[in-house]
Amino acid sequence: MPRRKQTRRTDVKDMRSILRLTYDQGLSVRAVSERLKLSKTTVSTYLLRAREAGLTGWPLPAGYDDDAAIERLVFRRVGRPPQDLGEPDWPVVAREIKRKGVTLVLLWQEYRAAHPNGYGYTWFCDRFLSFQRRTHVSFRNRHEAGAVLQTDYAGQTVPLIDPVTGVITQAQIFVAVLGASSFTFAMASLSQQLPDWIDAQCRALAFVGGVPRAIVCDNLKAGVAKALWFEPTLSATFAAMAEHYDTTILPTRSRRPRDKGKVEGAVLIVERWILARLRNRRFFSLADLNAAIADLLVDLNDRPMRHVGKSRRAIFDEIERTALAALPTSVFEYAEWKRAKVHPDYHVEVDKTFYSVPHGLIGRQVDIRLTHRVVEIFYDHARVASHMRTSQRRGHVTVNEHMPKSHQRYANISPASLIERARKTGPNTAMFVERLMVDKPHPEQGYRSAMGILSLARRYEHDRLEAACDRALVIGAVTYSSVNAILKAGLDKIQSTTGPLKPTPAHGNIRGGSYYQ
Repeated sequence: MPRRKQTRRTDVKDMRSILRLTYDQGLSVRAVSERLKLSKTTVSTYLLRAREAGLTGWPLPAGYDDDAAIERLVFRRVGRPPQDLGEPDWPVVAREIKRKGVTLVLLWQEYRAAHPNGYGYTWFCDRFLSFQRRTHVSFRNRHEAGAVLQTDYAGQTVPLIDPVTGVITQAQIFVAVLGASSFTFAMASLSQQLPDWIDAQCRALAFVGGVPRAIVCDNLKAGVAKALWFEPTLSATFAAMAEHYDTTILPTRSRRPRDKGKVEGAVLIVERWILARLRNRRFFSLADLNAAIADLLVDLNDRPMRHVGKSRRAIFDEIERTALAALPTSVFEYAEWKRAKVHPDYHVEVDKTFYSVPHGLIGRQVDIRLTHRVVEIFYDHARVASHMRTSQRRGHVTVNEHMPKSHQRYANISPASLIERARKTGPNTAMFVERLMVDKPHPEQGYRSAMGILSLARRYEHDRLEAACDRALVIGAVTYSSVNAILKAGLDKIQSTTGPLKPTPAHGNIRGGSYYQ
């Protein structure tokens, strides 16, 4: 490897030689460099300095015979023009850059307006980046005010003791933080299941008093059906919550904590500032635990942050409160969704109970929305049925309009209703209808015959139907065909000579003849 050429140190004697060879002998820079064994850059630099000092010929003017005079004039350190080098207030710059529409160029221009001879834009950007790196362990995202709320569960839990059984369950700690102000919310829930997850999101939005443009959350299985980075699929309930609040849900990538670095840091702060202070306390209810967390949360948001000099609440009030969208006027009602196929009896099963839909949807897939009060059924995004939710298991909730016409004829029919309708014709008709259902193994089997008897009242006078039922009871012909034949033959007009009525058999569902008198 060739040795690097050593460059000797120049002095005033070299300066005199450069001026003499240049202006007296007319040598070029290259020639002077070769003659004096100096680099061409050195020769050019000293000639430039000499020209700036007014030395442009040879011999030198009077007064420059002294080497010290030449050294003071040519070899002096060239100073920069005086500047107003006041350094910006970097915490203020960091807060202002979070405002919507504010850029570093604008903040630098405002700095130069206050300091006309201040530092340049490149220096300004470099020093601000250095400040950000000192105050943030990982500087990845610069969140605008009102842009994002990050949410997650802490890894640490808090034991809850059942005061009756003494059984201990672990309460889960939910944490949410606004991106620009670091305003923090925390609460305890019994689980990380979908109802608790949705409830925690809603409580966090109520706590900050507004809605950000996006909610960045973990890929919690209860809320995210498919954890795809570019096209994540949310559960129907989580998507409905986002639609209710008019915000966007942005699930993070799996095992990528930096995607939600703000809440990762907030979780650590909550564990150290809140949970560590509760480690020696025992809690017997979730309400008591949340009350304790809320008290410490006030102190967390009100204490000044070391690198910023202001509290989270102060920054939130200053730049982020007004940047949030307004909360909706109505409270989000938790609802679960499921898909089901309509059974051949035009009902769908929900929690072991069956609810009717229009019979034309038999065999179709429908979407079911469940709240604690209502069951709503949708087909092709349109609501086709709505029922009050019942706690009765294995029961049926049916709307008459959902039935085919042939089924509607038998809707809401019972033995009592049929007997009541028959009694409007007369006591014999009522007794005959009751006997029709008693003689069957199941009363429902006599519904069609009983309705046939009632239909005869539209074709014959009530007196004739009463007489026909009386005659059929006497002869023991308790069928629709017998009564119909008696009426057609006119036998009801012939007075009965066979004696009294056949005694009504004892039965728990028969009231007896005296009831109809």
